[in-house]
Amino acid sequence: QVQLVESGGGLVQAGGSLRLSCAASGRTFSNYAMGWFRQAPGKEREFVAAISGSAGNTRYADSVKGRFTISRDNAKNTVYLQMNSLKPEDTAVYYCAAKFSLRAYDGQRYDYWGQGTQVTVSS
Repeated sequence: QVQLVESGGGLVQAGGSLRLSCAASGRTFSNYAMGWFRQAPGKEREFVAAISGSAGNTRYADSVKGRFTISRDNAKNTVYLQMNSLKPEDTAVYYCAAKFSLRAYDGQRYDYWGQGTQVTVSS
């Protein structure tokens, strides 16, 4: 099984930046497409971004396109979400997810999920 641990969340002012990290266990990290999701209280879990295992293809939700960037370092078994120009509506728990696939996947049917990290953007 793949273990995922998110970090980097916190409290920031609107317009600020954060970089989230997701550390994965195992030796086959490059075989997994990775994704970021978020969920605000009382809201459904929402797709944010996804990246393919090795080809570097990415997908983004329209709400974050141009502000967020997903990337991965397979040598470090880590995926990142760089979040710039943060808005109060970005406030949510952010989750990292892994799917045994080399293609980027923007759906909900990921195989493994992390515990989440809180991002709060004040105005």
